This record gives sequence, C-alpha cells and structure tokens, in this order.
Amino acid sequence: MEGEHLVEGQLVGGLHQVGRVRRARPDVVLMDLRMPGMDGLTAIEHLGRLLDPPHTLVLTTFDADQYVLRALRAGATGFLVKSTPPEELIGLVRTAAQGHTVLSPSAARRLVAASTDRLSAHDRARDLVATLTERELQVLTGLGEGLSNARIAARLHLSEATVKGYVSRTLEKLHCANRTQAGLLAHDAGLTD
Repeated sequence: MEGEHLVEGQLVGGLHQVGRVRRARPDVVLMDLRMPGMDGLTAIEHLGRLLDPPHTLVLTTFDADQYVLRALRAGATGFLVKSTPPEELIGLVRTAAQGHTVLSPSAARRLVAASTDRLSAHDRARDLVATLTERELQVLTGLGEGLSNARIAARLHLSEATVKGYVSRTLEKLHCANRTQAGLLAHDAGLTD
C-alpha cells in the first residue's frame, strides 16, 4: 500500500519510524509522506529535533508544490520522487549524506515556482538575518550557495572547526534544523540567487 512500510512483518507509520531512527542512528533516512498515524512531514520535524539528526530525504510519488516546500521547511535534506531511476537515486542519496540538498527535477521546478510569490517569507527571512553578526552572515551566504564547511573556511580564511562553530550558532539563531533550511532562508532573504 502507498506510504506504508513493511518492517519486521508489520506495517508501520511515522511514529514507529522516528523511534527506529532514535535507536539505530542512521546517517540518512528515506521518508515517505503518507504513512499511517504520524505522516512523513511530522516525522521529519521530530527527526530534526534530535541532537544529531540524520539527513532525511523525502522519497514519494507526490511532488505537489506544498509538499516540496513543506518538507524542506520541516527539515528534509531533499525531495525525491519514486520515478527517479535507481542509479540516480543512489547518487542523490550519497550526495545528501554529505550534507547537500538534493531535489528531483520535478521537485526543483515546483520549488522555484512556489518561491516566486514568497514576499512574506522574504520579509521574515530578512528580519531573522538582521540578527546575525557579519561573520555569521558570511557563513549563511556560503550555506545558501551550497558550500561545504571546508569551502566556506577557505573563502573566509578560517579553520574548518571555526566555520563549524559558526554554522551551529547560525542555525540556532535562525531556528533552522539543518543546512538546507538555512540555505532556503538565505535564498528567501536575498543573499543568494
């Protein structure tokens, strides 16, 4: 059945998946949107609250505008549709495991379309960004450009450990669960194209 996962012979939903992730501590989680009980979006929000959350990718048949943006805002690292060829999925999962945002082409198109009329998100993002120090703003811009900590460090002439600290403080100040959310916020604030 769509949205249900067979685990140890039982159909389970989002609440069970969150518990399994807490116990197993995987690096990457593939999450459907439709599951019995707790849906995938709520499960993603719960996973984002973990001390060291996994990279969570939505893998679903639904790529409607509201799902793509809501999943990323909930803390998903990416959004993939099940029609993506298996060899591409493997590469995208590996890319996400490195902390990069991944989107299937249809999800990317929907995200761009949804972001064209996001004036209120722009204002909210600008207000949040105004709370950052100059260095935190530079780090956020790097996150918005999809740069790794190493590349941000090289750009700013800092150590990678120092950048990691700035990333953590910036995520906390902006109430972002992960780099993807911060990157979206940087985009909404107009820091990146």
